[in-house]
Amino acid sequence: MYFLLGGLSSCFILLSTGLLYANTGTTNLDSLYIITSIHKISLDEYSNLSVAGLENLSSLLYWYESYYIDISLLIMSVGFLFKVSAAPFHFWSPDVYDAIPTVVTTFVAIIAKISIFVFLLELVHYTSKSFFESDFTWTLSLFISSLLSLIVGTIVGLTQKRIKRLFAFSTISHVGFLFLGLSIHTIESTEAFIFYLIQYSVSNLNVFVLILAIGYSLYSYVYKVKERNLKENDIISDKIENSKTEDLNAKDNSPIQLIDQLKGYWYINPILSISLAITLFSFAGIPSLIGFFGKQMILSAAIDNGYIFMSLVAILTSVISAVYYLEIIKQIFFYKPDYELNTEIIDFKGDSLIVEKNVVVKKLIINMENIVLSSSLSLTISIITLLITLFIFIPENLINLTNILAIILFNI
Repeated sequence: MYFLLGGLSSCFILLSTGLLYANTGTTNLDSLYIITSIHKISLDEYSNLSVAGLENLSSLLYWYESYYIDISLLIMSVGFLFKVSAAPFHFWSPDVYDAIPTVVTTFVAIIAKISIFVFLLELVHYTSKSFFESDFTWTLSLFISSLLSLIVGTIVGLTQKRIKRLFAFSTISHVGFLFLGLSIHTIESTEAFIFYLIQYSVSNLNVFVLILAIGYSLYSYVYKVKERNLKENDIISDKIENSKTEDLNAKDNSPIQLIDQLKGYWYINPILSISLAITLFSFAGIPSLIGFFGKQMILSAAIDNGYIFMSLVAILTSVISAVYYLEIIKQIFFYKPDYELNTEIIDFKGDSLIVEKNVVVKKLIINMENIVLSSSLSLTISIITLLITLFIFIPENLINLTNILAIILFNI
């Protein structure tokens, strides 16, 4: 599905690029900006020009209509909306997110989208503004997609029971916020867009790394088997336990598949539980966390530019989306776990030899205390969680970074 729909969206992008070149003779963004600025100039505004000058300007623009570039870029935006899984072209992302390993999901959800959002920001900057506004611009498609993404990502996400499908719809909802800032295109909204893209990418990375870490930490656990006439049903209970253990250790895909698998995880690993809760609260926009400042900057830019209805929709959907984040937190903190330590691992005691060039370098004793998370996972989770939590104490650094990026990239 990802391959076929990715190829289809690439066809839209190539078609629009061909139309741009056929209509304008260039694919350079600076040239497109000049054309969009010049072609809307009416000859009546230049009545003081000489007759020869008017004839030259008329012969230059007689073949061009104002909607040529807008239609081409509208087709291009359809292709990119597919790739960033924005509504109404979002239908592939929940299935793809859920069916592939979590490591690959992390790449698809973050890295593959950052470059597209940056390019769309450049495209909006060079083609959406001109000296004379027209009734239709291609950025209207981004505005409509923003509205649909906010609604679809929030409402459909409430019905999800699988955790990566839920995060897929969460991503769709956040894409709505990004496109809202992108479609406004002012200095304030550009800075808000860059800040939101940075903070959401970092938070999204943290949540997927946490899902991986939680899955690894549960490899030593099996599901509890309810005591129901064990003397008469020993064989049945053994089959249940074995099947549950296989479901828990789904190494072919990802250990954590369902939201219910996080039930009572607070009693197993409080530190990872708190870190996941902080990240989810940031997604929901709880004050003092970095996610709150991202949404606040987008909404401030929207209200200042008169987008009152979209601001109300964004606020309402943000409140509703907090429901499915709180559902995950409820499963973690307010229930007892369904897991218990695997007795085979508890009772196992053995030795492991570290050999280098057929010489024993070190001898290790294997027990439960040796089963820990890798330092790379622990360090990544710690740094990102501290950034999300303590951002309120150092907001100037990242906000100034977004200002500098906006100035350097677009000279605004």
